[in-house]
Amino acid sequence: MTRIVAQASLLAGVAGVFIALTLFGDLAIVPAILGFLAIVAAVAVIPLGVVTVTQTVPEAAPALPSVSEDIPVFAFADALTDPCMVLDRRMVLLHANDAARRQFTTLADGRPITLSIRNPELLNAIDTVNRTGAAAIVELHETLPSETWDRVVVAPLARPGIDWASDENRQWIVTVQSLTELKRVEALRSDFIANASHELRTPLASLLGFIDTLLGPAAKDAVAREKFLGIMRGQAERMSKLIDDLLSLSRIEMHQHVRPTGSIDLAGLLREVREGLSMQAKASELDVQLSLFEGPTTTTGDRGQLYEVFENLLDNAIKYGAGGKTVELSLAPSSRPGFQHQVTIIDHGPGVEPEHVPRLTERFYRIDADITRKKKGTGLGLAIVKHIVNRHRGQLTIRSKPGEGMRVDVFLP
Repeated sequence: MTRIVAQASLLAGVAGVFIALTLFGDLAIVPAILGFLAIVAAVAVIPLGVVTVTQTVPEAAPALPSVSEDIPVFAFADALTDPCMVLDRRMVLLHANDAARRQFTTLADGRPITLSIRNPELLNAIDTVNRTGAAAIVELHETLPSETWDRVVVAPLARPGIDWASDENRQWIVTVQSLTELKRVEALRSDFIANASHELRTPLASLLGFIDTLLGPAAKDAVAREKFLGIMRGQAERMSKLIDDLLSLSRIEMHQHVRPTGSIDLAGLLREVREGLSMQAKASELDVQLSLFEGPTTTTGDRGQLYEVFENLLDNAIKYGAGGKTVELSLAPSSRPGFQHQVTIIDHGPGVEPEHVPRLTERFYRIDADITRKKKGTGLGLAIVKHIVNRHRGQLTIRSKPGEGMRVDVFLP
């Protein structure tokens, strides 16, 4: 801008001198002098405008985010549903989210992690990360107070352009993912395969043995042939029943999350179940006493599956309650809040020890395997019952004591 003004002053001065001398002659000496001064001033200003140096102050470079500014890191940790802890280079706890504090109840901010968590594998992993700056993964297995498995990831919070080993403000995060349920399901799957294979292998081996006998020494023995064929038929029926139960359990689990929508008359259903097992009860010299209350007995559910539930429960009561004279089957209003109907099956057999009761609904769990096989049980009946009741959003309770028989209650909404 200064250069433009100077140029304008120079032009004005030259023009003033020219006009003054042309128009006024000798009288124009004063305007001419003024014009000359303007020219001198303009000439003096022009170089200043040209050589003027404008110094630009560079903008301050944005500061690198420091790990010591912990609020974003803490907020990130709090947003996680799994346990997460933030540690400094001295292994001191800076922050832990709620999940971490629930799982590790001795955690305290400002306290070394070694005083709160004494697992050697985890501490070694943290020490390795502290020395190398590389993330470490370790699996922890605890047996007390209960058996648990956890996958722990220890990862550094490195700042760009700063060497990890020389960074006095270095920090890292420790995240914990529970593997307990995954391990439990894996163990159940392995046990299930092993048990199912065993249950199928036993009758299959028996069948093969009798077939070899019939093809060899007993080929022409009519009496032995008839006896062996009867045994073989029983073993084949046992395998068929086991396969049916396995398929039934698979179908139930596949639709476990889908609640049934059909309408069922429970009173009529229980009458059918009792009638269907009447011959078995008669063979065991048991009287199945049915008690139904006066009132609405309609509920929502899958008729075929609920029939299977009460058939299994009554069948068990008849098989294992033969020491008594009666089996009681009743339908009444629920004594438990949140449910409408209560179906109860009581036998007066030998009962079982209390420690066995919680495991009765496990697949292939047997108190006495020989007795169960003699009764043609597969070990899956109560497991099927439990899954069907769960699908109907109901509850199953089992109570038993030695010498007092067993009571099973099914509560349905």
